[in-house]
Amino acid sequence: MLIRILIILFLPLTSICQNTIGLPNIINYNKIAYRGGLQNWKIKQDRNGIIYVANNEGLLSFDGKHWKIYPLPNKTIVRTLEIALDGKIYVGGQDEMGFFAPNKNGILVYNSLVDKINNHDRDFADVWDIVSYKENVFFRTTSKIFRLQNESFSVLKAPSEWTYLGITNGSLYSHDRGKGLLIFQNNIWEPIPSSLILNTEVTAILKMSNQNVLISTLKNGTFIKTINGITKTNESINKILQDERIFTAIELGNNWMAFATTNNGVFIIDSAGELVQHFSKIEGLQNNNVHSIYLDKQQNLWLSLDNGIDCIAFNSAIKLINPKLQDGSGYTARVFKNNLYMGTSTGLFSVPLSQTTDFSFSKGAFTQVSNTNGQVWGLSEINGTLLLAHHDGAFKVNGNTAINISKQTGVWNFTPMTDIFPTDKIVAGNYNGLSFFDYSNNNFSAIPNIPRFTESSRFVVLDKNNNIWVSHPYHGLYKIINDGNNNYTTKSYAEKNGLPSSLNNHVYKIKGEVVVGTEKGVYTYNYEKDVFEPSVSYKKMLGEQSIRYLKEDTEGNIWFIHEKKLGVFSFSNNNSKLIYLPELNKKLLSGFEFIYPLNKNNIFISGDAGLFHVNYEKYITNIFKLEPQITSVHIINAKDSVLFGGYYAATNEKQIQTKNQIPEINSSWKTIHFEYATPYYGQQNNLEYSYRLVGFEKNWSDWSNISEKEYTNLAPKDYTFEVKVRNNNEIESTVTSYKFEILPPWYLSRMAFLLYFLLIGAGINFLYRRQQNKFRVQESKNDEEQKRLLYLHQLEIEKTENELVALRYEKLNTEIDFKNAELATSAMHLVQKGELLSKLKADLSQLAKGLENEKAVSEIKKMIKVLGEDDKMDDDWEHFAQHFDKVHSDFVTVLKDKHPTVTANEIKLSAYLRMNLSTKEIAQLMNISTRGIEISRYRLRKKLALTTEVSLFEYFINLGGKDLKGN
Repeated sequence: MLIRILIILFLPLTSICQNTIGLPNIINYNKIAYRGGLQNWKIKQDRNGIIYVANNEGLLSFDGKHWKIYPLPNKTIVRTLEIALDGKIYVGGQDEMGFFAPNKNGILVYNSLVDKINNHDRDFADVWDIVSYKENVFFRTTSKIFRLQNESFSVLKAPSEWTYLGITNGSLYSHDRGKGLLIFQNNIWEPIPSSLILNTEVTAILKMSNQNVLISTLKNGTFIKTINGITKTNESINKILQDERIFTAIELGNNWMAFATTNNGVFIIDSAGELVQHFSKIEGLQNNNVHSIYLDKQQNLWLSLDNGIDCIAFNSAIKLINPKLQDGSGYTARVFKNNLYMGTSTGLFSVPLSQTTDFSFSKGAFTQVSNTNGQVWGLSEINGTLLLAHHDGAFKVNGNTAINISKQTGVWNFTPMTDIFPTDKIVAGNYNGLSFFDYSNNNFSAIPNIPRFTESSRFVVLDKNNNIWVSHPYHGLYKIINDGNNNYTTKSYAEKNGLPSSLNNHVYKIKGEVVVGTEKGVYTYNYEKDVFEPSVSYKKMLGEQSIRYLKEDTEGNIWFIHEKKLGVFSFSNNNSKLIYLPELNKKLLSGFEFIYPLNKNNIFISGDAGLFHVNYEKYITNIFKLEPQITSVHIINAKDSVLFGGYYAATNEKQIQTKNQIPEINSSWKTIHFEYATPYYGQQNNLEYSYRLVGFEKNWSDWSNISEKEYTNLAPKDYTFEVKVRNNNEIESTVTSYKFEILPPWYLSRMAFLLYFLLIGAGINFLYRRQQNKFRVQESKNDEEQKRLLYLHQLEIEKTENELVALRYEKLNTEIDFKNAELATSAMHLVQKGELLSKLKADLSQLAKGLENEKAVSEIKKMIKVLGEDDKMDDDWEHFAQHFDKVHSDFVTVLKDKHPTVTANEIKLSAYLRMNLSTKEIAQLMNISTRGIEISRYRLRKKLALTTEVSLFEYFINLGGKDLKGN
């Protein structure tokens, strides 16, 4: 420890003479941006990451997106602030002190504490320091120190003038001009011996180790307090700091300290007394008068200035390198012999590099390399020599001097023709084509351009067959082929050769293969087919977006530029991942893109204002927790009303919405507006948000950097607004939510529905009673009417039955007529058949009489005999009898049962009589004479025992029961 103290005591003067070559981004907030007063004082940050600034016009808050201002009631200057353990934001103004705390709507509201101070102590002018210490809050004015304990004040008046109040190493210190340094112990202020040498304002006390502290003063530089007393630090550095007037100082970690001055910005010094960095107006501050300095959770440095607020991305992995001797763009870079050479639009500059892992922390001043005025296009190390491609030709760099090796106008680049070094030949692209350089005896000698090829050759690569590829963004892609005898032919490639277009093609060599960045992604060369094809692997990595630049680094990662965006496809730890660096969006040198990946800690990229340095290893690990916050909820109709101001409870507590904090919103408010942010300072371009309103939409929105959302005309119900955030590494945060309820309009409220229910019930009861009376009156009428209707109904039934009987009768008549017709047809058939047979027998008999041939006569007689047989007739009768029984209800069966003595012929006769056939018709059917029929009828009557008064037809009708007609 003694060695460290001695180092600080004897800081060399040269340690503060040079700044680092790389400087982080500085974000400037002027009074128009934060909408407050000109001057700013103390800065603090709460648990949720919100930044607070004491401002001339009140308390400022900043969530990364939105600035808000909270003025004091008396509109006085707020010179200091403190966030206590209970989360209250204590502030002090002129004759005013109090605290801000959220009300029930989450809006910060000021609560004055002046009424708790005795009347005779209320005249105290400005409050300069507020310190929260062991559940007490101390307020320092120049004349008094107020101690707030258990909501009551005690006052310690200054022996001379209080100039400082602060906590260091767990102890509370104060300083009085007359009494020196004091420490608060055992509830009393005890003076520190030998501290009277601090005869000017003490501005900061910083922890060194154990009980040792560093003390800064406004005008007399810095001191060291040890157990042996207080001594002054090195006179030389004290002279510089004393001249700058140290307004305050803080510890930065890593044994670094930051000193804020009123004349020359901020000085960062390490534990060895070396100047790490210096920030002033030259480096980008708005002014050099720094009132306060604060290190936030992301290691950003916040500066409250005499005019404005600045945020230095002190922990950023991206720095800007730009020689102060020029203000042009950075085109190229190369580390050679422990020097960084930087090619710009005004010449070549160099600076020695320190023995640091991250070269952006090298300290030194750039010097211009002689003979390099003008645009520098490229730098290449070949055969141990640094070659310079310049607007005025080709040069080799020797120390701080450039020596011309070719008068060729406009050289773009150098490419060795072999992978074996030293190479004996290199090709150089220039404004008018390609030329060669031979190498021998440590010298390069120029060879004339390749004949008949005059395209400007800014993009040149060699393939595995030693063919030279050249691309011109506006003219095309070319392959220059060497036949082995230094005779060259040129072939152009465009759409017919597989490329999507002849424009905007950029050729590179990545992982040993020729690739072309096009407007439709990356294409690779197929040697067998001599065409270009879309690369499947690059399509998976980068899609089909336009690619202007490709570069492989030492780790195998592929850096690329899409339009004006820089990205890298990382293969680290066997895990491929696409990462964008949005910090550099629109800052790259468009048209002259350049990436020089020296190693994972030093990536150099061309930019509009110089070179950007990226410590890639730090970039991918320098990730802070993302916590989105809903900072404001407004409801809007004819006017705007704040529903939620961003605070659920104290400012040092995470946002948690309790059940009684869920608002009920009247439906007359047509619009609800949400604002949200993530306190991720200096990285807002890296953040994208996604949201949804549960109860209204199921899916999350697309990712966007917009940090507000509005909904209109929501239906009455419960809702939960949810929001999440992700960074450019696609790391997502947890979800932050806000619940609310849209109440139904009065006519859809619970009370309205109760009233509707009662009214409907009363109406139903009234209608019920009215209907009951009507029912009783109508009941008697209905009874009579029912009886009448019943009678009419019975009549209708009877009428219907009669009609059905008539219809049935008509149907039966139709059926019997049809059946009788069939029987008649059958009977006539039998008659005709009988007549035919009789006639045939008569004709045959007549024929037989006239024949003399006995054999013929014999045959005819046989035929007559056959025709006379009755078997077939019997068959016809059986068929007839079956149909007859079906029509006449089993007449034959009944006749046999009642009169079993009747013969077959008598049955036939009876059936024919039942059919009411004439005697002649019956004679024909039975093949007997009409006389025979008469005799048969007589005999049948006698057998049936019928008198002469009874008609055979009527008897047979009644005997067979009812026929199909119902007879």
